Amino acid sequence: MAKSRSPGRARAGPKSAPSGVIDLGATGILMHQLGAAQADPLSAAQEIIYDAWGAAHSRKRIALAKRALKISPLCADAYLLLAQETARNLNETIDYYRQGVAAGEKALGKSCFRDDVGHFWGILETRPYMRVRQGLAQALWEKGLHEDAVAHYRDMLRLNPDDNQGIRYLLLDGLLFLGRDDEAADLIKTYQQDGSAAWSWSRALLAFRRIGDCAESRNALARARTGNRHVAPLLLGDSKMPRRLPDYISWGGKDEAVAYVQGAAPAWVAATGALNWIRAQQ
Repeated sequence: MAKSRSPGRARAGPKSAPSGVIDLGATGILMHQLGAAQADPLSAAQEIIYDAWGAAHSRKRIALAKRALKISPLCADAYLLLAQETARNLNETIDYYRQGVAAGEKALGKSCFRDDVGHFWGILETRPYMRVRQGLAQALWEKGLHEDAVAHYRDMLRLNPDDNQGIRYLLLDGLLFLGRDDEAADLIKTYQQDGSAAWSWSRALLAFRRIGDCAESRNALARARTGNRHVAPLLLGDSKMPRRLPDYISWGGKDEAVAYVQGAAPAWVAATGALNWIRAQQ
C-alpha cells in the first residue's frame, strides 16, 4: 500500500489579491490541507517527517518532528527522529524509542500483527514501526540489556523474514558475542544463501569456537578471506577503522569489511584464541 502524497502547490494567479480582499484560492488550499490532516492525521504527520528528513539543520528537523506529533501522536518516525536528535543520554533515547514502538503498534492495530506476519516492511505502513523498533533494540543492546535486544531482533525477523533492514546481522553478532552458538548456527542455516562477509566470517568464527583449529575451520577461514580480504587486517588492528562508517557497502570491498568488523569485533575478542588463530593462518 503506497503512502498518499500531499497535493502539489497550486500555481499563482496572474495578479495578487488586492489588500483587504480574501484570497479564496490560497484559503482553499489551506482548508484542503487542514481537511486532509483532520481526515487522516497520521498520513499528514508522516508527510511532515519526510520533510524533516530532508531538512539540513537539526533545529528544523526537531521542530518538524514535534509538529508531526501534534498532528498525530501515533507517528512512530517522529519519536525515532527525536531519539536521534534530542536525547541527552541513553535512557532518554530508549524512552523515545519505546514511545515510538507503542505508537506504531497502536497505529497498525492488532489485526496487522495477526494477519500480516511475514509481510512487514513490504507493507509501507509498517516501516515506521520497524524502523523505531530497530532503534530500540540497538539502544537496549548498547545499554547492556542484551537479552531484551535479542528478543526484539528475533521478533522482527518473524514479522519480516525477508529482512530488508539487515536485522539478521545484528542478531548474529549478538548471539556469537553471548556464546549462543547453536542459535547462531540455526540463524546461519536459515539464511544460508547469504554471501556477505558477515556470513562467511561468522561461519569461520563459529567453526573455530566449536571444533577449534582443524582442517574444517581453516577451510571456513580461507573461504571467508577469499570473500573479503579486508576483514582480517581490521580485526587484527593492522588496519585502522575509519571514524565514520560507510554509507554504502560493496561485497568484497573494504567498506563491507568495516561495516562487519564494527559489529562483529566484540564476538571475535570474546572467543579465546580466535584472533591469534587468524594471524597464524596468514
